[in-house]
Amino acid sequence: MKKLNIAKAQLLIKMAIEEDLGQGDMTSELFYGDDVITHANVVSREEIVVCGMPVVKEILKYYDEKLKLKVLVDDGEHAYVGRKIATIEGPLCSMLSAERVLLNFLQLLSGIATTTRKYVRAVEGTKAKIYDTRKTTPGWRVLEKYAVRCGGGFNHRIGLYDGILIKDNHLAQLGRNFYPKLKEIVNEARKAKDVKFVAVEVDHVDDQLNHVLKIPGIDIVLLDNMGQWQLKHAVDMKNEMCGEGKKPLLEASGNITLSNVSAIAHCGIDRVAVGAITHSATAVDIGLDR
Repeated sequence: MKKLNIAKAQLLIKMAIEEDLGQGDMTSELFYGDDVITHANVVSREEIVVCGMPVVKEILKYYDEKLKLKVLVDDGEHAYVGRKIATIEGPLCSMLSAERVLLNFLQLLSGIATTTRKYVRAVEGTKAKIYDTRKTTPGWRVLEKYAVRCGGGFNHRIGLYDGILIKDNHLAQLGRNFYPKLKEIVNEARKAKDVKFVAVEVDHVDDQLNHVLKIPGIDIVLLDNMGQWQLKHAVDMKNEMCGEGKKPLLEASGNITLSNVSAIAHCGIDRVAVGAITHSATAVDIGLDR
């Protein structure tokens, strides 16, 4: 699993601290001085996949260098109800000041990892892999995509700059006889630097996919909002025209939920793009207990 580049999250972490701490923790400062040292446990209050420990470590450094984090459950690992997933030692005043911010990050990121793991488990036994999308919280994309990886999922393109995805609106601009123009565009796309893949979205099998599969250089064909019979038809067409196990890979997307993802994966597609694992994931319950 690709590790988190914490440097890319530092601006967001600073903003979160500034909006909460402001000019200082007025309440805690009334009760405790810097000489009060304590120990607290970070505890999972439900079954989760842990995610966000590097962020917690970074947050604690901003509040007080004396705050020390000991990770007991690593990112990507499962934690049962009541499990101590980390301990924090240091000045009580600083610890209480940092509590809400660190829990906000940890709960949301663990929620995404936990939701992703549910989708990953739902497609076990098939060749399909779960991918995220660009449907992320503004400013949180690097962290949310890291959480997807912790849950066992895979990252689609990070932004518009590292993958070429020719969508239905792009194809509409080419008109009904899109094949010759699309072939030229794909050829140009292959020359782009630092691009992970070239993908084309289709929403009709017989009217679009049969033409797209004839174009060399396409890595992925995105099958948008298709039912199971259409997906199976698309898989059969691709295997017949290009060969089983050969490119392009077929990816399903649109209206995919935990209730239908298994059936979709069993259609024989290679990838399932699920926006819900980021935009609809629920924060899990994690507490800081003394």
